[in-house]
Amino acid sequence: MRAVLTIAFLFISNTFMTLAWYGHLRFKDMEWSKSLGLLAIIAISWGVALFEYIFQVPANKYGFKDNGGPFSLMQLKIMQEAISISVFLIFSILFFKTEKMAWNHMVAFGLIVLAVFFAFLKK
Repeated sequence: MRAVLTIAFLFISNTFMTLAWYGHLRFKDMEWSKSLGLLAIIAISWGVALFEYIFQVPANKYGFKDNGGPFSLMQLKIMQEAISISVFLIFSILFFKTEKMAWNHMVAFGLIVLAVFFAFLKK
């Protein structure tokens, strides 16, 4: 159960992270945000990022072996990176229709997935 909860929280956390880091790039397309300055955009992104931490911290706390979870620190981090890039790929396809997936992007993603595989190999 802790493994499922950890992974679910990591997906939710990374969704908020991606929105905070890249969502503001679409503000130019929204009428309400056209007059916002950089400080306002930063404040909005911080507000969104708060929700990232609300899920990221419990994911790491409950998932970490020393707290009774199933994952080592390295496994948590590598898994988080793979989830982060997965969420980003979906986000970029849905919200940035001009972005195209090229072969080198797919190879890079495959290498990240391979990193997760190696991180979970038994020693």
